[in-house]
Amino acid sequence: MAFEFTLQTVLRARIIIEEREERLLQKILIEIAECMRKIARLDAQMALANAARKTAVLQSSLARTLHGEYGEMQEWKRVRELLAGQVNKFEELKDIQLRVYSAARQNRELLTEMRATKRDVYNAELAHREQSTLDDNFIARRSLVS
Repeated sequence: MAFEFTLQTVLRARIIIEEREERLLQKILIEIAECMRKIARLDAQMALANAARKTAVLQSSLARTLHGEYGEMQEWKRVRELLAGQVNKFEELKDIQLRVYSAARQNRELLTEMRATKRDVYNAELAHREQSTLDDNFIARRSLVS
């Protein structure tokens, strides 16, 4: 008689739910990392533009060029603020998703532990039955010899 866990389908469903929640959490973390990379890239572009503007101060420049550079800098700042807002939203989503994932994990762990306990009980009973069978066989053989 093989080991059967009556809640195996529930356990399987909870494993699937936990994996789905984990994938959602990973997607959010990937989005946060991507936004942070974009912010870092913008910061580098702004630093290069500032350095170039500082060296160009001593040179004569067209007002149109300076105006374009300032406009470009303002656009980068605007995009950076949007990205920072997205990071904040993703951080909030991450916190929520982390709580959902933790709950799903606890639900799965509860059934996993219950399954392990029932498996241990089953193995102990199986060992006891096997030992009883061996003892009965030994006693039967001994009584035949005597």
